[in-house]
Amino acid sequence: MGLFDLFRGDSTEMTPHLALAISLIYMIAADGVIENEEIGHLLQVLGGSDEGGTIGVGANNKVLLDRAFKYVKKKSPDQFLVEASPILTDAQKLCILCNLCDSLLSDGTAAPQEQALFGKFLNAFGVTEDRFRPFFEVIATKNDRGVFTRQNHPKNQSGYKVVLSKG
Repeated sequence: MGLFDLFRGDSTEMTPHLALAISLIYMIAADGVIENEEIGHLLQVLGGSDEGGTIGVGANNKVLLDRAFKYVKKKSPDQFLVEASPILTDAQKLCILCNLCDSLLSDGTAAPQEQALFGKFLNAFGVTEDRFRPFFEVIATKNDRGVFTRQNHPKNQSGYKVVLSKG
């Protein structure tokens, strides 16, 4: 730490919680369009509220988000993955992947840029598509609200059963 680092106010020490926030920001920005559903998901995942109980970004998470946005402006996803992967446990990596998947499916589509970024995360975290497939199926099922709005949805057909593949 340099003598004047104290005055920069932009500590970039990577922590697992910061890695989660940064990951979500990269994902919601991947397709160049930030949807309300994606912002909502980001705030939901990070949680928090102010002292008055208003749901939104609490003081601690505001600091976290500020740090995360500063980081994202300075570094590429590839640089981030090199820095973050070694400090994350397997459980933290899977938590991030599940939240990224939920985020990219939250607006009803998975843009090619989002899919490519998700693939980078899988690779950097050492998680195969086969291993992640059961998680994906649950998240895709959770986000497929078409089963309520389209009576002719294939999954609404008589006899259809939701099953998970083995990962």
